[in-house]
Amino acid sequence: MFTNPDVVHAVTDRVCQFYLQANEKFFDLAGDQMDGFFFGNDFGTQLDLLMGPDQFDQFILPWFKKFIEQGHRHHYHVILHSCGSIYKVIDKLIAAGVDCIHPLQAKAANMDAKTLVQHFKGSVVFMGAVDTQDLLVHSSPEQIKAEVKRLMEILGPQFIVSPSHEKILPNIPPENIKAMADAVKR
Repeated sequence: MFTNPDVVHAVTDRVCQFYLQANEKFFDLAGDQMDGFFFGNDFGTQLDLLMGPDQFDQFILPWFKKFIEQGHRHHYHVILHSCGSIYKVIDKLIAAGVDCIHPLQAKAANMDAKTLVQHFKGSVVFMGAVDTQDLLVHSSPEQIKAEVKRLMEILGPQFIVSPSHEKILPNIPPENIKAMADAVKR
């Protein structure tokens, strides 16, 4: 991004143009059989962004805006995925039209429920936040139910309960997955 920005732009344009065209074909076939468009890639680490906010604005955000517009044009809710601490650019994602941010990596810097509600409540739906780094792996079903209840109280109705990563890893006991689901049913 610093030494060869033209190369990064060319590669990004090539890959993203392919997906933009592929999405059109898929969306035309899917029609109203789906409600949401889920896309993205990790651009955060446990502590911060993988690149500076200026590089995010230059290299990432323009294509995100195209995908967001495409999803909305097809009347889909746009769900953006990125693990890690993406706190510094959430306002830009909201301004670009993202409807939902996934997965709220609970232990990443500034991605805890209280911080996010304090700055972004009512502006976007949050999906995730149930910690898969420690809570779902090591806690009891009762502790998991209590944490899900706490998260639901903090994040409110614009919250979709799910693990804080894009998948449930094999080190999570099945009874803890069930506890997370059972807590939502109440």
